[in-house]
Amino acid sequence: MVFEIATQPLREAAQAGAPGVLDGKAVAAALLSQVEDATAALAKRDIVPTLAVVRVGDDVASEIYVRHKERACAKVGIDFRHEHLPATATEAEVLATLRRLNDDESVHGILLQLPLPGDMNGADLLTAIDPQKDVDGFHPLNLGGLMSGNAVLEPCTPRGVMTLLAASGVELTGKHAVVIGRSVIVGRPMSLMLARANATVTLCHRHTRDLAELVSRAEVLVVATGVAGLVHGDWVRPGAVVIDVGISRVDGKLRGDVDFEGARQRAAAITPVPGGVGPMTVATLMENLVRAVCVRHGLLFRDGELIDAASAGVRFDSGVGLAPWRARPIAST
Repeated sequence: MVFEIATQPLREAAQAGAPGVLDGKAVAAALLSQVEDATAALAKRDIVPTLAVVRVGDDVASEIYVRHKERACAKVGIDFRHEHLPATATEAEVLATLRRLNDDESVHGILLQLPLPGDMNGADLLTAIDPQKDVDGFHPLNLGGLMSGNAVLEPCTPRGVMTLLAASGVELTGKHAVVIGRSVIVGRPMSLMLARANATVTLCHRHTRDLAELVSRAEVLVVATGVAGLVHGDWVRPGAVVIDVGISRVDGKLRGDVDFEGARQRAAAITPVPGGVGPMTVATLMENLVRAVCVRHGLLFRDGELIDAASAGVRFDSGVGLAPWRARPIAST
């Protein structure tokens, strides 16, 4: 409701890809085009969407991921701030940085780049982020809002997967979906979103018995473990839709959790690694930032234009349950 995606451009982007391949790059580009339209409209109101990324230490992969986000922001008109703390920083220093950004009115979104060095308590630090600036969607209030159906900011990877499935015309109602991996970042929110779309969901993890048997019954399969080649191609049910979230470097090459070539012979559609889920995650992060900006300023982005939420009969309030805020019709109160 806050940021209404025009679905037709995304569908056209999905249809332009190779048969049987879910092209996350193309769909992400179509989504980012709409984000750029929104930031341009915000600029006319002298509002500059701003994302602050906090990175601790010198993890090479984290540095690369931060650069990806910075480039994405630059392409769509989002101001980017990189708060880089040394590996010797204390948890108290990281917390102080997050609190400073919480209080900074010019910052609309805050992201704590994971993993953190040493024995820092990532869960505590993520909880310290203002839930209205939590563009990763990991704050307990936002996760609770996902459970109750009131979340405005949802975890980027599973939300990006749902956008990709919708753009690709994948019908989920009544389908048996199997999710492998139960992290708070992907697996658990992914299961909730699939169930919300009326799929019947089985959530698997390292202790799941007969994994191959469960995979063979999946009409929609989402794998997010970070274990390269975990799912063999011949496990996949013929005609299934396969979403490979995992990415690992093996012998200098990037590989997913699924045997791509083997699974492609049986699946109706599959995401490649790289180029599938990754671009959708970044695009959804940009979308979440615009959502946060709109809520802050009482705006909706609809049909390519910004409108005042109140004039559209919508208000943002604390809602019910654990959601920090939600959009709902004024008339319903």
